[in-house]
Amino acid sequence: MGDTSAPAAKPEAFILTGSFLAICRAPLYLRELSRRGLKVLLITGSVWREQAVAGTADPAHPASVIDDIAFVEGSVDVDGSFNSGVVAAVQAWREQYTVVGIYAAGETLVEPTGIVADALGLPSPGLRASRACRSKYLQRFYLPEFSPAAVVVPAGAREAFDPAGVSYPAVIKPATRHSSSGVETVEDEATLLELLMGYPEHETILVEQKIIGQEYSVESLIQRGKVIFSSVTRKETTDAHASTFVELAHTVSGEPGTERDTLLDANHRMLTGLDFQDGMTHSEWRLDAEGRPYLMEVAARTPGDGITVLYHLATGSPLEPEIIRIALGEDAAYPAPTRHARQVYLEHTPGVLEGVTVDWPGITPQWAGEGDLWPEVPVGEAGDPPTLRAVFVQQEQGRYLGPLLSSEDRVGNFVIDAPTAAALDELEQRVRAAVTVRTRPGDPA
Repeated sequence: MGDTSAPAAKPEAFILTGSFLAICRAPLYLRELSRRGLKVLLITGSVWREQAVAGTADPAHPASVIDDIAFVEGSVDVDGSFNSGVVAAVQAWREQYTVVGIYAAGETLVEPTGIVADALGLPSPGLRASRACRSKYLQRFYLPEFSPAAVVVPAGAREAFDPAGVSYPAVIKPATRHSSSGVETVEDEATLLELLMGYPEHETILVEQKIIGQEYSVESLIQRGKVIFSSVTRKETTDAHASTFVELAHTVSGEPGTERDTLLDANHRMLTGLDFQDGMTHSEWRLDAEGRPYLMEVAARTPGDGITVLYHLATGSPLEPEIIRIALGEDAAYPAPTRHARQVYLEHTPGVLEGVTVDWPGITPQWAGEGDLWPEVPVGEAGDPPTLRAVFVQQEQGRYLGPLLSSEDRVGNFVIDAPTAAALDELEQRVRAAVTVRTRPGDPA
């Protein structure tokens, strides 16, 4: 008789997508998946191949728990360029694994991650949200209620653009980049046309009304179409004194207030408009002088910078395990903030970085270059006094530092938390006085 035994069951696997570095800088995803006994699969850009191969081979590296990596080609400034590579990778893995969950922990692969989840019947933001959250012009199209006046300049159509209807100040921005790259304020038509012609021909560009007012973000966890957690983060950016929009500070706080209520209500209606189903969103807003909320952009992924760390400090609980639960279809929950937490980015005088010093008991600068992992920030107790948790330097000593044009240009940051907003503000001023960034004149390499 022939062998009538059932074929061996394929091992269950979970796919993380995004920048290799960003995922390894948030090792709780990897730890949670490993703890569950799932095979950990990663899809990342081919630019990370060398670092990923070295990381997975190092037992002390967070990436050592990754079972397989697929490297895909694409570019953030070309719509849909990663889609085919991601689909091909998952198609191959389906022969080896039973894929039980997938999550985009970084910006670049949000859209193909949503496509894969839809095809496999897995929890995800949904096709509309996955696509729109990667495209600023689609966000304007789907969400006119919250959009500033905007004109879409399609790729290849620069010469047909008529600037006559633009009001100033305006903002010009690429439709698919991230980290504030390429986003600038323009004050007149000549500057607008000069900047517009400076973008690569294949990029779609938005020209829109500049909203003057305080900037915020709203972080939300959504499960089965319902918001299970939502909170407001206050932001400070360089546009207060420059033409750029590089983020300089984030503050997580659970304090009630009219502005908070306005933002949470607008964010909820925005999620409904996108038919957002399962996952996390990081949406950026401005309130104008009349208190009207305008959506700057929304991302269907974990927030960048150190915002997840701030939520851990403010609530005592990490976000990552709850995000994994949502992606696996398990009931998730997250507590409201009870402390106030802030990340402050240090500004610098352009020049060659000589050093960063901190005059603070028990704290020394922790150097982590652009491609390095970050040391984990210690999390205290709810009753802790105002505390400086860490000072990070994210540029290499001896490197030329130019002006702040995007997030990658920032020299470093510090992280603080306190039991009250007033105590947090006072602590920030003391820390600013204690941290010195030294540069010397020099020319770009």
